[in-house]
Amino acid sequence: MPFDGLVLSNIVSELKNSILGGRVDKFYQTEKDEIIFSIRKTNNNKKLLLSASSSYPRACFTTVIKDNPQNPPMFCMLLRKHLNGGKIINIIQPSFERILEIHIESLNEMGDMSTKRLILEIMGRHSNIILVNENNTILDSIKHISLDKSSVRPVLPGQQYVLPPSNNKISPINLDKDCFKNRLLQKNISVQKSLYQNYNGLSPLIASEICIQSNINFDLITTELSENQIDILYDKFRNIINNICDEQFNPIIFYDENNNPIDFYCFKLNCYKNYTYYDSISEVIENFYKLSDILYRTKQKTVDLRKIVNVHMERCLKKKELQNEILQEVENRDNWKLFGDLITSNIYSIKKGMQKFTTVNFYSENLEEIEIPLDPNLTPSENAQKYFKKYNKQKRTFIALQEQIKNNDLEIIYLDNLIINLSGALNESDIEEIRDELIEQGYIKKQKNKKFKIKKSKPLHYISSDNFDIYVGKNNRQNDDLTTNFASNNDIWLHTKNIAGSHVIIKTNGQIVPDTTLSEAAHLAAYYSKGQNSSLVPVDYTPKKFVKKPNGAKPGMVIYESNKTIFITPDINIIKCLKEIS
Repeated sequence: MPFDGLVLSNIVSELKNSILGGRVDKFYQTEKDEIIFSIRKTNNNKKLLLSASSSYPRACFTTVIKDNPQNPPMFCMLLRKHLNGGKIINIIQPSFERILEIHIESLNEMGDMSTKRLILEIMGRHSNIILVNENNTILDSIKHISLDKSSVRPVLPGQQYVLPPSNNKISPINLDKDCFKNRLLQKNISVQKSLYQNYNGLSPLIASEICIQSNINFDLITTELSENQIDILYDKFRNIINNICDEQFNPIIFYDENNNPIDFYCFKLNCYKNYTYYDSISEVIENFYKLSDILYRTKQKTVDLRKIVNVHMERCLKKKELQNEILQEVENRDNWKLFGDLITSNIYSIKKGMQKFTTVNFYSENLEEIEIPLDPNLTPSENAQKYFKKYNKQKRTFIALQEQIKNNDLEIIYLDNLIINLSGALNESDIEEIRDELIEQGYIKKQKNKKFKIKKSKPLHYISSDNFDIYVGKNNRQNDDLTTNFASNNDIWLHTKNIAGSHVIIKTNGQIVPDTTLSEAAHLAAYYSKGQNSSLVPVDYTPKKFVKKPNGAKPGMVIYESNKTIFITPDINIIKCLKEIS
């Protein structure tokens, strides 16, 4: 997933063609490390995303709608103060680096026109978004880099902005053959490594592509290259860079044999055979990163919730082990009653001081002989009472254990559902609903200072190939609401059999549901469950009127009857073909 200098060149070209001369406003900091702002130009409004995420740093136009924080962060407020209403007068990529500079002309505090630079540095975990004034002074950054973290290049308000260290790399633009050859032979390393270590903006992927086009092994040592191979290598290298400079871009996403996206680039690469071209590099980036970024953000924001749920799950599993051990201990409880009954029946044949007693077990059809251990210090009657007490104690333990096992198993199912809920693609409202649910159920202490009302989240909504609406709950509250409030009696309810997962509703509107729609809904139920990666997952379905929520049941827990079962191997490609309503 290389967001290298070549891809950024495509982004710069797209931005220049679309928003140069446009006006900026409506800055939002939707995540701690990303901003989205609007650009107005001749009735063509665009939203630009700049992300300094350590996992998915990027820049692209976006159509994704995200929840905005109740109180804008300080960096967002600063951008609004300095840039709102400003005009974009230039967009550059310095020295072919993975750095995007947007030059914005706006009024300063004195009412004079000044030019500020909004800079995105795409450098993995060191990525950053920085606002710099006309004097090259940093006004602020989305990530502060103190002297403790970097003595070479601190990034703090008031510091002078300097470009990141180049590590002796140079721009590949206007590079002649002699310079190329000298740099290639400087170190005794592989050809691929030499290419991406010597030039700004080149990733290992494009270095490999240059080797493929030159018919040269990636791992061949540079000093082993012939003059002819160096010439071919330079020609292929020069051709790719010239195409970039001439803005000959063909944005593309590459797929594996299962049609899952595995890479993207700004033109076709020979190392991939399955691909799709797009009109826009922004569309490529947004489509490629959309789900990955949401899942990453969800994981980061739900760390504390997942830890709480996992701790309680571990406790329940340990409790289950202990309960099973106790069950084994009381498994033979009926033997103690039998011993007591046989002693009582033969009480005149037993003398105090005997250590054992043999008699016929007349409670058995086979009338076999049975040997009963005795305490020689007790009378026959006391021995019988001893066995009856032992039996009654284990009987009480067994009865109490049945209720405890039932409650513990229900809690395991409930926690399993929470784990599934927390592993999906969630927005802020979804996460806060789950947090509130954990508070209600006593897993988290109630927050005293919570002042804002949670915006109600929505379930997933798909349209089947037969034009039936299908809804999928993303958390237990949504599951409850879908099943008990939203669904009509004749709607079809689906859920994985004895497997944690989402409630799925097919809205029938009084029509008979075709098998195609039923199969698609079952795929959704299986995919949004713990059985997502399994084969032949059993999915139960029944009219909603046969689904009931017991009094006092935990959120998302229901009982049902009159169901049928369909076996499904979840297929993401079937789900991708369904129309999703956002």
